[in-house]
Amino acid sequence: MDKFGMHNQTEHMYARYSGTGNSDISKHQWITHQHRDTLAHYVADDSMAMLVSIAEGESVERTKFNMLQRMQQPCGPPPTKTTN
Repeated sequence: MDKFGMHNQTEHMYARYSGTGNSDISKHQWITHQHRDTLAHYVADDSMAMLVSIAEGESVERTKFNMLQRMQQPCGPPPTKTTN
């Protein structure tokens, strides 16, 4: 495969899946995508939600609710940009 075909495929992947990132994404954005994907998987998979709820000592629904709340800002607020 030529390099232009590979470039088109990667651009298509970046456009289709926002969590894959690209060269312009910041470290905070990338780790936020990773945490959101992980939390979404835990909420969608009942057995994983059950495991987490047992570990936290809460009900499954309360655990799912807490995970959904954490998905808003899983890594805290974005860092402030400083210009020099």
